[in-house]
Amino acid sequence: MNQLQLTVETINKINPLDIATNDSVRTRFIQIHDTLWGAGTGESAYERESIYFNSILRDKEQLQKATRFSIFDSFIGLAVCGLSLEPGTRALCYLQGRNYNIGTDANGKKLYEGRLVLTISGYGELVLRARAGQIRHADNPVLVYEEDGFSFTDTDGRKQVSYTCNLPHKSNHIVAAYLRITRADNSIDYAVMLEEDWLRLKDYSGKNNRRYDKQTNQYYETPNELYTSNYGGIDTGFLCAKLIKHAFKTYPKVRIGKAELETQQNEETQADIDAFYNIEGQQVGKPAQKEDPNPPFGNQPDTSAGVTVDPSSDSTDDGTF
Repeated sequence: MNQLQLTVETINKINPLDIATNDSVRTRFIQIHDTLWGAGTGESAYERESIYFNSILRDKEQLQKATRFSIFDSFIGLAVCGLSLEPGTRALCYLQGRNYNIGTDANGKKLYEGRLVLTISGYGELVLRARAGQIRHADNPVLVYEEDGFSFTDTDGRKQVSYTCNLPHKSNHIVAAYLRITRADNSIDYAVMLEEDWLRLKDYSGKNNRRYDKQTNQYYETPNELYTSNYGGIDTGFLCAKLIKHAFKTYPKVRIGKAELETQQNEETQADIDAFYNIEGQQVGKPAQKEDPNPPFGNQPDTSAGVTVDPSSDSTDDGTF
């Protein structure tokens, strides 16, 4: 099979664990990476990312139930965005399973299929925005505890943070978080989140994770457990990722191909990048709606490191498989 024969039909015949190592897929990956990120960069990137990619699929067997084409699409997306699946506490991107509505059956029941989605974390977004020239640098997120001194001012568009770290942090109670960003023109921007902000997101998370219990005839709301996993407060890594997402909501979009940003997962994909994928016979589908009562299938992204967070947007934890 050569590169010109890469169609949905041929991809669907490949075992999920063989897609990344397929010769034609390898050729396509290297070609795209060389075109976008410089000649000679593709081969080493392919060797590295194919190992990471298949390792994740092996560890999370449920992700192998995704459509073959979505598995292919996610792998090629690594070449398009130029990021790595290397694991760690500041992972740049990760693989996520999502249910997509592909129509209804003869009885009017909604039909779904599982798809694999390459999702770019907040840390990966920092890399992309620096590459795009939107920022020069972003400091590490700073968490403000109850014992610390903290104030934030915004005077005529000039933001300023005053922070004093007062140790020890005996309460483990986080009351704010901020991120210092150096823009391309060397001006300084601050993103700030207060406890009231993530408590509001926790409420949204519960509403969007609502489940109906037929026995009690009631709805039950279950927020993402990371909102309360740190001595009853928000997980620190989870909060850092939330802060990064919050920081760039008003910034211009960056080119990500068919991958998804955690900050903008429900927005349309850029059409100008589709030619790089160049696969015939693609099917489209709408992501499962938040209120969909069908249970998700497959494993959720690993959140133990604190950066693979809240898969859909700041206000949802649903729609995944």
